[in-house]
Amino acid sequence: MKSVSDKSFNSPQHYDRMLNQGISLAGETRDFFAEGRVAEVVRRLPRDFRPRRILDFGCGTGDTCRLLARAFPGADVVGADTSVDAVSWAAAHQTGLFSFMPISNLPTAAPFDLCYLNGVLHHVPRSEQLAVISGIHESLSTAGHIAVFDNNPLNPGARLVMKRIPFDRDARMLSAARTRRLLQTAGFSTLPPTRFLFFFPRQLARLRFAEPWLSRVPLGAQYCVIGRRA
Repeated sequence: MKSVSDKSFNSPQHYDRMLNQGISLAGETRDFFAEGRVAEVVRRLPRDFRPRRILDFGCGTGDTCRLLARAFPGADVVGADTSVDAVSWAAAHQTGLFSFMPISNLPTAAPFDLCYLNGVLHHVPRSEQLAVISGIHESLSTAGHIAVFDNNPLNPGARLVMKRIPFDRDARMLSAARTRRLLQTAGFSTLPPTRFLFFFPRQLARLRFAEPWLSRVPLGAQYCVIGRRA
């Protein structure tokens, strides 16, 4: 499996520069969007769900691990990535109640109660996507949850952003329907309706109040699929 950081990680500054080539269209930083995704996870999970161990699969430089730790106080957050360089950098620079490891080490670190996945599957060859999701299924505890975010191929803005990011230009986007089928085939169940994330650019910030109301319209820049281990 290839991750974003496999293709692009020379330094955090290099990675950020390439990512910002795309998301600068929205006038916001990547932390703005990461915070929105983590907030969406909190809203979508059962109210009584209290994960003790969380996996950030494809963590890159580990910034979202910090946000997950903040959203779920006391949870042990583990960031995993195929890029040894990115994992090493994250382990050296990210401080808090979390740790980092290569994805190949996950079998010895399981089980987890929650897995967070953002922008990973479109970098995985289609023939390997089911194996990746099945592996995550096996790494979760009984009744563990998975939250998958990916870019929506039906959204022109998402396509434009990916074309502007060097490590995303050759990626093959996958639909929300395909992602749901992958989760179901891997053994996940109790899937609530897919939510679509609308992010109005800063110039239209006055319209952001409407974003939650648009979440069922299948045109948002990203989508979120939640699954529960059967």
